[in-house]
Amino acid sequence: MSLARTEMAQQPEVIERLLREEAGPIAAAAADVERRRPRYAVIAARGSSDNAARYAQHLMGRFWGLPVALAAPSLHTLYEAPMRYDDALVIGISQSGASPDVAGVVSAATAQGALTVAITNEPDSPLARGAQHVIGLQTGPERSVAATKTYTASLAAVAALVCGADALFRVPEAIARQLEHEVPAEAAASWEQLAVIGRGANYGTAFEAALKLSELTGMVAAPWSSADFLHGPIAILEPGFPILAIAPSGPTLPGMRELLAAAAERGALPIVVSDVLIDDRIPLEPVPEWLSPLVAVIPAQLLAVGAAEHLGRDVDRPTGLQKVTRTS
Repeated sequence: MSLARTEMAQQPEVIERLLREEAGPIAAAAADVERRRPRYAVIAARGSSDNAARYAQHLMGRFWGLPVALAAPSLHTLYEAPMRYDDALVIGISQSGASPDVAGVVSAATAQGALTVAITNEPDSPLARGAQHVIGLQTGPERSVAATKTYTASLAAVAALVCGADALFRVPEAIARQLEHEVPAEAAASWEQLAVIGRGANYGTAFEAALKLSELTGMVAAPWSSADFLHGPIAILEPGFPILAIAPSGPTLPGMRELLAAAAERGALPIVVSDVLIDDRIPLEPVPEWLSPLVAVIPAQLLAVGAAEHLGRDVDRPTGLQKVTRTS
């Protein structure tokens, strides 16, 4: 079995361990947020961690009422134009904690007196050393290049920080059940291009699904929100064009129904991850909609790995990629 499949299977136990072992650091960081009441938040991340940041942006706006910006780390490094972080909450998310640009945002914010939090799998990394609070991902080594368990652990850390660890106690079981569902991996191996659609809590899921499918199979997979897709990109659809739609029950479902109806009129080929829609779907295990990204990303992981295997690709070491990428 590939390392990728082994590490995907570990995700339920990883989430359980994170919620148990990091309950104290998560509560301490949340209490500091409550005490200091920042006016806005900035999140620095790259790759899959940037997709977790999109989820954090949604949750912090939805439950904390905070305006949240995704950082432009190159302003600190390439352009030497660091930002002012007065009254801010600044969060860095990184599996390795080693990328200088992400760590640089957090250390600069700490030096300015901002409230800073590092979410990382490496508690002795430059990112962790530069932050006031550190939430460890507790995944153990992740050796496959494509992030799977570190991604869902990052989502869990964010959700627990915003809403409390107790709210996630049923998520590991839901992930375990989701891992048992079949996905059309052989069909996905024939895709050369793909539109991935998500919105709201699952906007970041669309980006992560597109990233996984692109890096493991080589297909051109592009993410959009359902609203943005209807504003122009829908013009790319033609008969047989594949769409992966993340459609949990909740506020975004009516818009997703509208998009899928429009796609059907154009003869597109939808694969829908949903707990309610029944046509051409991958069943989604039911959890509260705001937690659905932790479960909805699993079909994308399975599709990406399965399609790559059908294509004869090395799923643990995709061509041209490495586990730790240090950007400045």
